[in-house]
Amino acid sequence: MKLLRFMLSAVVLISLSIVTFAKVDGQKSEAQKSFDNLKSLAGSWEGHVTTVPQEAEIEGKLMQVTLRVTSMGNALVHEMTGAGRPDDPITMLYLDGDRLLLTHYCDAGNRPRMVGRMSPDGKTVEFDFLDVAGSTEYGHMHHAVFTVIDANHHIEDWTYMMPGDKPVHAHFDLQRTK
Repeated sequence: MKLLRFMLSAVVLISLSIVTFAKVDGQKSEAQKSFDNLKSLAGSWEGHVTTVPQEAEIEGKLMQVTLRVTSMGNALVHEMTGAGRPDDPITMLYLDGDRLLLTHYCDAGNRPRMVGRMSPDGKTVEFDFLDVAGSTEYGHMHHAVFTVIDANHHIEDWTYMMPGDKPVHAHFDLQRTK
């Protein structure tokens, strides 16, 4: 009889655990869904940049982007390089509670943070400026949009605020290389 009660208790506990896990897993936050969507971009990409207003230094250049999931799946590293540059800024994307955050380690010497939100169709994650650490004397990154077209094509739009709050928009149409 004791064995039967023990077995019944174990079955009930296991069933409750499965139901609880299914509810938690099925109720992902918007931030988690957005982050999972962006992690699907892990890999190497390349494409040309267009800028508005035109920035002769980078206009039309071929850019390489690498996205790598790291920190046991808790962060996404975004690195972008272009012809004639020894390196470029690094951007980290990560969850902070119920928010998807982006920290951009800028070559202007500052670190702007942005908060992400996903579009209703789930294909676009837009990041809005939150705050910045460091000097903004040379400007700062202010806005970013990632749009997933398909598994081998995505678009990135970045807005940099020049001194005097003059925006420069950079559009990257990227194709997966591996």
